[in-house]
Amino acid sequence: MREIPFVDAHLHLWDLEHIHYAWLSPPFSDEGPNGSTEAIASNYGIDEYRADAAGWNVAGAVHVDAGADAAMALRETEWLSAMADARGLPNGIVAFAALDDPDVEALLAAHAAHARVRGIRHIVNWHSNAKRTYTARDVTGDEAWQRGFGLLAKYGLSFDLQAYAGQFAMLAALFARHPETQVVIDHLGSPIPEERALWKAEIARLAALPNVAVKISGVGFIHNPWSIEHVRPYVRDAIDLFGTERCLAASNVPTDKLFGALDDTLSAYADIIADLSEGERRAIWGRNTNRIYRLGLEV
Repeated sequence: MREIPFVDAHLHLWDLEHIHYAWLSPPFSDEGPNGSTEAIASNYGIDEYRADAAGWNVAGAVHVDAGADAAMALRETEWLSAMADARGLPNGIVAFAALDDPDVEALLAAHAAHARVRGIRHIVNWHSNAKRTYTARDVTGDEAWQRGFGLLAKYGLSFDLQAYAGQFAMLAALFARHPETQVVIDHLGSPIPEERALWKAEIARLAALPNVAVKISGVGFIHNPWSIEHVRPYVRDAIDLFGTERCLAASNVPTDKLFGALDDTLSAYADIIADLSEGERRAIWGRNTNRIYRLGLEV
């Protein structure tokens, strides 16, 4: 697998002196879904990423919004665009916009004016367990949020979904009403081990929609510490449900470095899909990301 072109479907870059990220700023705490982020609260750029991924044939990458303060969302896109012009990465950008913001359309238009912007992410993970939830309440059923989602197609933007299984039924209905909008589920749909049956049943709703794909990423959020045997059932379930043409491998660095090295993470994914055909492995490893995010790479 190390020689197959890898198009990383999900990474983060940040310069903490240039853009503010509350979740990467003190005081640090072990509470919440991420636990303490102090270990990754330092600048992470192209050089750091290249060093971490040195053992893999990186052919391209998609940057996904890194949780910058909302007021700095466009600044992040501008910074990444300038970086890509100078360094060749990232090839695609998934920017931040709060879909329930009354002024969201202006931000969508401003993001879309940048040539490498391909989509939007608005993290909406809500869970009744306070240690699991990212948001104070579930906004996905709000008329304003659904209206914001409906604007994405106007600007040729996809949507990166980060939510929990208990939210999928309502979201599946929304996505079905907007078949023109590509949705990419982040981090295997945020499965929770004690809710595995719920996750499998509900992610199947999303898999039934042809405009939805899923990223093989974020395994440390399932089990910390994790092992390949913890991860394998979720990855294989995702492949069974979505097929090899709608699964995208991703590093999620540096966030996933909280749970393990990039090399260990990609090695585990490579092992889990080793029995697939070469064409299927190439699809998951890079071709699907290239196609779905419209990167125009030769992979």
